[in-house]
Amino acid sequence: MQGKIIKGIGGFYYIHVPDKGIYECKAKGLFRKKGMKPLVGDNVEIEVLSEREKTGNVVSILPRKNALIRPAVSNVDQAMVIFSVVKPEPNLHLINSFLVMMETMQVPCVLCFNKEDLASDEQTEKIKDSFKETGYPIYFISAKEETGIEEIKKLLAGKTTTVAGPSGVGKSSLINNLQKQVLMETGAISNKIERGRHTTRHSELIALEQGGYIMDTPGFSSLSVDFIQKEELQNYFPEFLNYEPECKFQGCAHIHEPECGVKKALAEGKISQERYDDYVMFYEQCKDKRRY
Repeated sequence: MQGKIIKGIGGFYYIHVPDKGIYECKAKGLFRKKGMKPLVGDNVEIEVLSEREKTGNVVSILPRKNALIRPAVSNVDQAMVIFSVVKPEPNLHLINSFLVMMETMQVPCVLCFNKEDLASDEQTEKIKDSFKETGYPIYFISAKEETGIEEIKKLLAGKTTTVAGPSGVGKSSLINNLQKQVLMETGAISNKIERGRHTTRHSELIALEQGGYIMDTPGFSSLSVDFIQKEELQNYFPEFLNYEPECKFQGCAHIHEPECGVKKALAEGKISQERYDDYVMFYEQCKDKRRY
């Protein structure tokens, strides 16, 4: 029987099998011998031990489309970064860190800003300006007022989406709105987890009514991109691409070189100053990391 891992806690894996329900499974020892750990999002084969108790064993992991480290999830189609427009104001540095990380994994990103009902037009325009020329779709919603939710549902339909963002931006409220009529038998998994042995909050996939899954992840407050080679960093800023042909020097880092197409675009206001400043900061971090 095949299914998808929607949650993994304390050595137990919860497998969603369409039209069958959720099975609580243990992973066979052969995974440990191979040094392979099942991830949330993995498509797996299971052997059923008890249909009545919905228990079984994971016997094989099917080939992965991709695998992310943070959050630890596989087979992701897209990432949705959720911040608020105000209260608190978005941390652009944190957003840019996440976008670069997803670019390295070749995972398409969508920007979603909650609490639109509390924001002024000036505040929303400022956010749009910060990401001009990047190509990332930007959505403004209000989870409280339930505005913009239908657009998000269409965006998520039929895809596995990881949702990420810091605490306090209304991420949980949005996810609750999106899963009001989910088809997954969430009660079955909730009852098992509430037995007492599972307490830590982990990532989990939630099946959506319109098809696809959304992954709720614990809130994050910092990310590091210093694992990237400094020479490769520019590849993860998509707004640079159109202006790099105008650089005089091949391999231009877009920082100190003269006659740089990217810096010219920056001076003309075509790309975001905040994004460029973060690029320079990330570049220095990556350069410093390589010294050790």
